[in-house]
Amino acid sequence: MKTDDIGADAVPRHAPALLHQAMNSQAAGEFVSAAGYDGRIIDLQHGEVGLDDACRLLRSIPREHGRYAYARVGSIDAAPILRLLDSGARGIIAPTVETAAQAAALVAATKYPPLGGRSLGPTRPALYPGDDYTAAGNRSASAIVQIETRAGYENVDDILAVEGLDSVYIGPADLAVSYGLPGRGDWDDGPVRAAIEDLAVRVRAAGLTLGCYAASPAYARGLIADGLVDYVGLGIDLVFLNHAAQSAIHALRSTT
Repeated sequence: MKTDDIGADAVPRHAPALLHQAMNSQAAGEFVSAAGYDGRIIDLQHGEVGLDDACRLLRSIPREHGRYAYARVGSIDAAPILRLLDSGARGIIAPTVETAAQAAALVAATKYPPLGGRSLGPTRPALYPGDDYTAAGNRSASAIVQIETRAGYENVDDILAVEGLDSVYIGPADLAVSYGLPGRGDWDDGPVRAAIEDLAVRVRAAGLTLGCYAASPAYARGLIADGLVDYVGLGIDLVFLNHAAQSAIHALRSTT
């Protein structure tokens, strides 16, 4: 997510909320959009979505609704990243980034020259040609590093120095685990909270945006109200389905 996406002229004017889509379902994505989410993170890391499925899901998103059509990859591999971008992904999230070299590899895979090494192919982007397409592509496609370990956080200054990065996305549960804490995603104190507060300053000073995963609306509201993040990842579709199913069967069989 770029600073232009959250600027004065950006739509929506609130902090964007994105759903992690782990289900291989076009219908699920349509319901998410209808519910009011601003976008989706197609999850190839933890979800049941493979590369071909992810490309199909991305192509199903109308271009006018694709500002926040992101994909989280399992690793920084240029070939699948190219296919995701050519299918319409507006941002690539690379998990567990801990070094400047990893961040540079993400930029190389995500950006056209001179920033990176992405090639121009006759696929979905070719539907919107223009002499300045590569420059426009670099402006529209975000390279997003996920900081979710202590090592990544401690190396963040080197990571932020990589030209071509657009955003940092915090994974609070894994960050907590790396500090020897339970893998919760709603820490309001301790080293995870301290890291979020510190990153809010350092990431923006570098001219990038900052996002964070939030397992609950209350936690997301707190992060936004405290001015710590520019956008949130709010929930996972499979988790929502699980919670709804548990609630329904509990209500049916409860004797109290």
